[in-house]
Amino acid sequence: MACNSHRLRALSLYKELHRLGRDYPDPSYDFQGRIRRMFEKNRHLTDQQEIEKALRLGDYIKKETLALYSLRKYRYLKRMYPPTSLTEPWQ
Repeated sequence: MACNSHRLRALSLYKELHRLGRDYPDPSYDFQGRIRRMFEKNRHLTDQQEIEKALRLGDYIKKETLALYSLRKYRYLKRMYPPTSLTEPWQ
């Protein structure tokens, strides 16, 4: 039963990463291709600790990618507003 739960976690993680890869800011990086190769490389794993370690790495990549997207949105919004002077009183 544990094998089935790892399989479902891996599939859902792959789907999430695949969806996140659609908006990756650098098209030359080939985010989706790298994710696919990473999952194909680890599909032979049978040890529970190794599977868990690979899933944690995938979760880390997902969190870092989401942080990259948030930073990109923040920088875009920051460029849209004119710079304010710190010497002006708050009104």
